Amino acid sequence: MMSLQTWLLYVTTVFFVSGTPGPNMLLTMTHGIHYGVRRTTITCLGLASGLSLIMAGSAAGLGALLAASETLFTVVKYAGAAYLVYLGIKVWRATPTPVAEAGTAAGQQSAWALYRSGFLVSMSNPKAFVFFTALFPQFMDATQPQTEQLAILGATFFAIELSWNFLYAAGGARMARWLNTARRLKMVNQVSGGVFVGAGLLLTGVSR
Repeated sequence: MMSLQTWLLYVTTVFFVSGTPGPNMLLTMTHGIHYGVRRTTITCLGLASGLSLIMAGSAAGLGALLAASETLFTVVKYAGAAYLVYLGIKVWRATPTPVAEAGTAAGQQSAWALYRSGFLVSMSNPKAFVFFTALFPQFMDATQPQTEQLAILGATFFAIELSWNFLYAAGGARMARWLNTARRLKMVNQVSGGVFVGAGLLLTGVSR
């Protein structure tokens, strides 16, 4: 069984790592602005699904495989980068919809589209596989059952990450009251789109 001290140290580490603004948090904040917290819950479910697969893949050794195979890592890296750039261009070019018409905007995005966006953004960074493979062992005791420890670490990360997702979504929804003009929403689209494109371009420079 993992000690309480080790678990608290892990919680503190994950709290700050997970809360750092990145593509996942930016997506939930942007969707929170445009669709509100309730609709963005679907986006969060997509992000959570991708996160679950990443953690499961890392636990199964995929992270180690990506770290060992330059070709595999490169393929996954560029695929993820391409999607982030595509998403950034799409967000940049999106027609701004005033907050007063948010109900209409929500209707234009199906639940599947929101879920898919979350899932693909979550899965777009191969570094995450390597990150979990490197992070988990730091807080595990080799003399204790591995499955139980992985379950605790995975569930803890999942809960903290999901909490941050909803916090960013709620923050975006609150900002929507101020962003009640097409000009301001266009500015948000351009900033968000630029960050997604930038993240995609930076990802191409990531090494194992």
